[in-house]
Amino acid sequence: MNGPANRTTRRVAVLGFHHESNTFAPVPASLERFLAGGVTEGDALVARYANSHATLAGFLEIAGLEGVECVPLIHADLNPMGMITEEAFEHLVGRMIGALRSEGPWDVVLLALHGAAVAAHARDADGEIITRVRAAVGPEVVLGVALDMHANVSRRMVEGCDVLNTYLTNPHVDARERARQVADLAVATAAGSIRPVIRMETPPVVINILRQGTDDLPMRRLIDLASELARGDGVLSVSVAEGFPYADVPEMGMSFIAVADGDGDLAADVARQLAVAAWAMRHEFVGEAVTVEEALRRATVSPGKPVVLLDVGDNVGGGSPADSTHVLAAAQRLGVRNLFHSLCDPDAVDRCNLAGLGATVRLHVGGHTDDLHGNPVEVIGRVRHLDDGRFEDPGVVHGGFRFFDAGPRALIETDDGHLVLLTSRPMGNTSRAELTSVGLVPEDLDIIVAKGVHSPRGAYEPIAAEMIQLNTAGCTSADLSALSYRHRRRPLFPFEPQATWSPDRSAPRPR
Repeated sequence: MNGPANRTTRRVAVLGFHHESNTFAPVPASLERFLAGGVTEGDALVARYANSHATLAGFLEIAGLEGVECVPLIHADLNPMGMITEEAFEHLVGRMIGALRSEGPWDVVLLALHGAAVAAHARDADGEIITRVRAAVGPEVVLGVALDMHANVSRRMVEGCDVLNTYLTNPHVDARERARQVADLAVATAAGSIRPVIRMETPPVVINILRQGTDDLPMRRLIDLASELARGDGVLSVSVAEGFPYADVPEMGMSFIAVADGDGDLAADVARQLAVAAWAMRHEFVGEAVTVEEALRRATVSPGKPVVLLDVGDNVGGGSPADSTHVLAAAQRLGVRNLFHSLCDPDAVDRCNLAGLGATVRLHVGGHTDDLHGNPVEVIGRVRHLDDGRFEDPGVVHGGFRFFDAGPRALIETDDGHLVLLTSRPMGNTSRAELTSVGLVPEDLDIIVAKGVHSPRGAYEPIAAEMIQLNTAGCTSADLSALSYRHRRRPLFPFEPQATWSPDRSAPRPR
């Protein structure tokens, strides 16, 4: 059923499975959670993503090219959390493979993956998906893969596809652009215009999440070098994968990927140059954050407002539960006022809905997942806003998403001067529309607590007087020594400070 056919129109399948799996997070990515709103098929996929800035939007752009039939199949997406259950993985990947087989034949398959997915029975979940897709469509179909910049890229992933790249920005604001590059290269490969060859280097280094901003040093230097190398003759694509340090897998860490036109030595040289540069600056990849109390004191005396506090330990974009109360408890303790804080607490939302708009409520919010993310905090205040949690941001935000669904929400204005937004689903603070949609003006707040590290920057840097990274406890702690790894490579810097490395001359060969 699959494989290029003798026809002038090239059929292109668009599908994906996007999950960043934190193997230290307490809540698993279950099938029930995926099915609650994370699976999109057919025309609904176009409606949800075509006018966004996400990866699938870049793929769908080629629908307007002459001689291309772009067919949206299925996409599964879920907020980062714990490992994917075997039931969820097999069900969803089974639907993907079934759609490929029933709707073929294909000339090109475009696959949107994250690159840091981990399933309970398949630690290299993205590599497993690529392997199954390749088996389903056959060796002659061109397979293009677009990854998140936080991918832990395996040899299996590289060897299973024809074209592969990652984002080059963090916050991720180039997802659509980078996906379009994959689509164009894949279609050109199917037309016989190019012969892509992929090479990868993986030096044994982990970059701390605090140092992964691509507008900041040292990452800015690597991105500039990647951009320079990408302009070389015969180079088709260059990628810098920062890696995801909260997925305990052998591939955890940085990787550097180059795609060249029929020249494996060129691709290997480009990847090697980036890896050597990264290894030379490895000591700059170790970051430090400040304590919650210090950050709150700095924020209260800051001449400019708002000050954005980045709750690193409860980084929803890294798989945390979004109910950490460490910052809120400290703000109460220190008497800090005019502070915005969000928490995932569906039971508290239900109680607010029962009480009704304008009612005074006394609740113990957050801190329900485990002791690591703090204890429930008592709040007393007025229910200021209630809604279904759906809002839209057509601007460029982290990951390129446009439509958001936090589940039923309640905004409480507390007696001690805080604005606490309660959600029914974990929600990273990546869009100012989250606040404006409940009637708040972000610029009028003194302090905004954002659960993230780099993902909130795209939204809040334009208005923030200062952004401060907090050394909070949690399953996304900036202190990686606090996490118990069992599967990572050894030696691996900075865990083993005396680790040594020289470039790998046996990069993956073309398929």
